[in-house]
Amino acid sequence: MRHFLTLKDFTKEEILEIIDIAIDIKKNLKNKVYKKELEMQTLGMIFEKSSTRTRVSFETGMFQLGGHALFLSNRDIHLGRGEPVKDTARVISSMCDMVMIRTFEHSKLEEFAKYSAVPVINGLTDSYHPVQLLADYMTMIEYGISENAVVAYIGDGNNMTHSWLMLAAKIGFELRIATPKGYEVDSQVLEDALHLAKKSGAIIKMSNSVEDALQDATIVTTDTWASMGQEDEKEERIKAFDGYMVDGLKMCLAQKGAKFLHCLPAYRGQEVSEELLEAHADIVFDEAENRLHAQKGLMVWLDRQRG
Repeated sequence: MRHFLTLKDFTKEEILEIIDIAIDIKKNLKNKVYKKELEMQTLGMIFEKSSTRTRVSFETGMFQLGGHALFLSNRDIHLGRGEPVKDTARVISSMCDMVMIRTFEHSKLEEFAKYSAVPVINGLTDSYHPVQLLADYMTMIEYGISENAVVAYIGDGNNMTHSWLMLAAKIGFELRIATPKGYEVDSQVLEDALHLAKKSGAIIKMSNSVEDALQDATIVTTDTWASMGQEDEKEERIKAFDGYMVDGLKMCLAQKGAKFLHCLPAYRGQEVSEELLEAHADIVFDEAENRLHAQKGLMVWLDRQRG
């Protein structure tokens, strides 16, 4: 049995295998072919953080695979309200075939997985958002921009940045991260990524310079400056991130024909300009749709590992 907590736990071959399954499932869906690979199975979905794409994609995906998804908010269950995480894990995993958790502390996810009898999927924590990176890399493959990729990430050193670090370190492409001073990535995550990069040949560059990161990049990506739970820092962060908005002028520093990605939701006029997002709307919203397909591929892959 395998859990999906961070891409750090997966090989390049496994990541590509999951995406291959996802691409095949997507082709079938477009042809109205539904293979009930998870028929009569139940996915428990625990949400301590609100969501649009994560809830819709997992719930829809499980239905299309022939199973059922249960939405469990922190108002519906005892997790975090007196019952130990390990007890909740034992109970839910005895009744469900798979569990997806979207929470704050990554340690809570790890503890749940430790005591779970079924696969646990990270739907987002403050440290990592690996399901989003499956969708992102799937999109890169579909658009023919995965080979020799040079990815520039502009913005906060958050869970998305950490996940890009893990993907680059595993796959072996070049990743340049530009963050304002004081908003750099976690030092331990960076150390882990640099260690993994020695094996894959990935090139990882960190700086506070947007211009250096963007120079001749083939893919440019960003994320919100204030994640959930950081709302009280919003005004302070807007000031700190002055000059970090990705717009048409900055995209001119990237390679001609470079693509822009965004995990959404996008705050136009902050991390990305309205004009740039709309100019790249086709790929950004294909990327959003691929959350559905990538996660179906992941759930099928995890189920197959159980034999």
